[in-house]
Amino acid sequence: MVLSFKRGLRLRRKSGIWDMKSLWCEGLSSAEGLQLGKAPCVSVNWTLGDGQLEAVNTATGRRRDLGTPSRLCKHVLFARWSRLHCKLGLVPVSGGEDGRLMYSEAKMAARPYQAVKQQWVRSLQDAGLGTWVKKPPEQDHFLSCLS
Repeated sequence: MVLSFKRGLRLRRKSGIWDMKSLWCEGLSSAEGLQLGKAPCVSVNWTLGDGQLEAVNTATGRRRDLGTPSRLCKHVLFARWSRLHCKLGLVPVSGGEDGRLMYSEAKMAARPYQAVKQQWVRSLQDAGLGTWVKKPPEQDHFLSCLS
């Protein structure tokens, strides 16, 4: 059974980046209650250019076949962003003695991202969908591993 709830989330357009006027939230539900013991503990992802699907254990965030972190984890994505940043010759906003940025510093320096995130949080509240739950800040205190 599909449960749809139509609550429009209004995103104000402050720049030419976002054209979205509203977002419709939809979810799946079942007449049966969710039994956590029976919930699948695997997530599958694929993007254009990948040779194969990546199956990830949802409890650990690691690949099921190799036990390595998923290509979609923030550590891997931040390392890719850092390599691109270096290739483009962009100067870090701050950083440690070695010039590397922490993930949290790079995220805070991304002004368009921060502006849109603030709009998103306000939109959730305005639509009566609750408050955005923040994760512990220490989860974002790591350096990229350039390789």
